Amino acid sequence: MLSNIQNSPVRGVKNLEEAKVWLRERNIADIECIVPDLAGVARGKMMPTEKFFSSTTLTMPSSIFAQTISGDYPEDDADFHHVPDDGDLFFKPDLSTLTVVPWESDPTAQLIHDTYTKDGELYTVAPRNVLKSVLKRYADEGLQPIIAPEVEFYLVKPNHDPDYPLTPPTGRSGRPEVGRQSYSISALNEFDELIDDIYDLSEAQGLEIDTLIHEEGAAQMEINLRHGDPLELADQVFLFKRTIREAALRHEMYATFMAKPMSSQPGSAMHIHQSLVDLETGQNIFSDQEGQSTQSFMHFIGGQQRFMPALTPIMAPYVNSYRRFTRNATAPTNFHWGHDNRTVGFRVPNSTADDRRLENRIAGSDANPYLVIAATLAAGFAGMKHKVPANTARDGNMRATANALPRTMLHALELFEQEDELISMFGKQFVSTYRAVKLEEYETFMSVISAWEREYLLLNV
Repeated sequence: MLSNIQNSPVRGVKNLEEAKVWLRERNIADIECIVPDLAGVARGKMMPTEKFFSSTTLTMPSSIFAQTISGDYPEDDADFHHVPDDGDLFFKPDLSTLTVVPWESDPTAQLIHDTYTKDGELYTVAPRNVLKSVLKRYADEGLQPIIAPEVEFYLVKPNHDPDYPLTPPTGRSGRPEVGRQSYSISALNEFDELIDDIYDLSEAQGLEIDTLIHEEGAAQMEINLRHGDPLELADQVFLFKRTIREAALRHEMYATFMAKPMSSQPGSAMHIHQSLVDLETGQNIFSDQEGQSTQSFMHFIGGQQRFMPALTPIMAPYVNSYRRFTRNATAPTNFHWGHDNRTVGFRVPNSTADDRRLENRIAGSDANPYLVIAATLAAGFAGMKHKVPANTARDGNMRATANALPRTMLHALELFEQEDELISMFGKQFVSTYRAVKLEEYETFMSVISAWEREYLLLNV
């Protein structure tokens, strides 16, 4: 039996018969049937393995895709309308995502599901389906996007009272970090046991880490994933977030993907490297036969510049997200592009002609990976479709240069709902639902009085 497990795939099967064998080999008693919601939170049901095979389609109410991060629901408006009876959606498993849940004490599997209407159509609001619809546009043109995400996060001391600021955790030296330690091996080694657990839990799920580094902030890390299929990589980021949080809890720490968890530290980003391959020739269409940039590449960049302002609510989905975009911050505050320039929104890394790619540096690590990847690929696709020209590449430090980057959620949402190209790409139902959810979250935020207001307004105004 052990040899059978060792020879079977760690992640994914092709059909239900293989799934039965896979689960039996591992003595799996329960399956987490999960789906990522608009926030990238795992929703779903836990069920016994035998019940799963009695009916592989499960149902949940449609409202799970209209729930805010605080658990509230937006009110109806001119464009957004709740399903009156909150009827069921239907969820079917993607068996290629089957893997274990290695932190559970009892043998448990997890399986990501796709969302359908009662008529059997893909539900357009579900983030995984949003990404699939963008990828279909590329496939129809004979193109395959290749992406590689980089996800930053912080380790912090457990924080049981949200009124108190977050602080770095204590490493193996017994002292918390106080200075910035970009790429420091010794700072990384402070958390050796936690990092070992991250690698072990990831390997058990078939999640492939390319590199793990210490980032600029105190106890800030970055996970780099290997280049590959966008949907598969979005699934991996979705699962990585769960995995890293669980690993941190084992060591009495929190792992947070907030865009700006500490005011004195840099924000956390989700960078997306993108290239396009011609399905017929297998060639990177961003380079010509002489190894030079193609017009397709320049239009892809132009599309990112033209449409990314309206896509900012996806790249920066919460009020906290906009705290990354401060003057002279490490996060880009512009939509310029440049060669190997980390101070612009879109960077072209040094590479060979075959590996020419564009790195989108706008998104925060708090964003939904399915929607971020869909958004940046949609912008590039629209740029090529409409032959949008890129502006001149920028050299030097552009951090103090503003260039049409929305600084507030309300401004970003105004651009988002008015962009006809996005409505065409994503569908009106998704755009109106996403807008309604984000406006409700903003109203919830505005109902909270901050420490800054108490500090400076209480006795002075």
